[in-house]
Amino acid sequence: MQVYGDNTKKKTAVYKWVKRFSEGRESVTYEESLGRPATSRTEENIAQICLIVHENRRLTVRSIAEQVNIDRETVRKILTEDLDMRKVCAKMVPKELTEEQKQRRVTICQDLLQRQDDVLGRVITGDETWVCQYDPETKRQIHNGRLPITHDQKIPSVQITSQNNVADFFYIRGIVHYKFIPTGQTVNQVYYLEVLGRLHEKVRRKRPELFANNSWILHHDNAPAHTELSVREFLATKQIIVLKHPAYSPNLAPSDFFLFPKIKEILKGRNFDDSDDIRSSTTDALKAIPQNQFQNCFEGWTSSWHRCTASQGEYFEGDHGGIQQ
Repeated sequence: MQVYGDNTKKKTAVYKWVKRFSEGRESVTYEESLGRPATSRTEENIAQICLIVHENRRLTVRSIAEQVNIDRETVRKILTEDLDMRKVCAKMVPKELTEEQKQRRVTICQDLLQRQDDVLGRVITGDETWVCQYDPETKRQIHNGRLPITHDQKIPSVQITSQNNVADFFYIRGIVHYKFIPTGQTVNQVYYLEVLGRLHEKVRRKRPELFANNSWILHHDNAPAHTELSVREFLATKQIIVLKHPAYSPNLAPSDFFLFPKIKEILKGRNFDDSDDIRSSTTDALKAIPQNQFQNCFEGWTSSWHRCTASQGEYFEGDHGGIQQ
């Protein structure tokens, strides 16, 4: 577990509370609060948020605030000031990468650029994301479809009552496999092994030319479930090559900079009836993406390797920074 920030004393305290939570403590709220959200930036709250973000870097400030039962502004300050984090392609990452992390990004991108002609036609990339019952339209979408909005006008908030987690894998010509994850199911190593087993079968059916000689390449990020020993052993047993991915680099992951934003752009502003409606609409959104856009995505991926190399591993312009409320 990496805890961000430069204050050694604070980091030590946060480590202590992270350990307590990992050993079974479930709440940071005080009993005497009688259900009222806590507003203090305590070491307990910081540690709980650190643990939550470590497990799922896609969460918004709103959803984290609801889990920890503190107000959103406090969560935002903890993320940006105490944990030194920011949003890149809808994922929480450190505000500043270490020199070692930046060098790692450059090294991997340089290697991929040298191998791109061999890699791009064989790689299948994927990840998991949440699709909510209602995701408000952005100000730009409202402006394009309705009356202009004022500078200080806010997008109305809606209580989220249902959401589905979906795992998607695709290649240069389209979707290879997608799987809606059962409500309440955590994407841990056991479940991810099941997902990989289904993906392996889909590759056999949809990309037989690569399956026959076992030449396809898997690309996923460094989420805990993706890097567990059991997962690595499964991939080794099946002789599946894994493309290296640098830490804290959603702007170098096609799912993060292309597929998931594309799906959510289609679904934004729609209020779904229930989980079945979410799944049906998400499936339709996946099928609606034309093949040429997947090809453009992979071309954009190579451009990202160039940009990362040119920026010496820094987050580069256009990586969608900012904190999602």
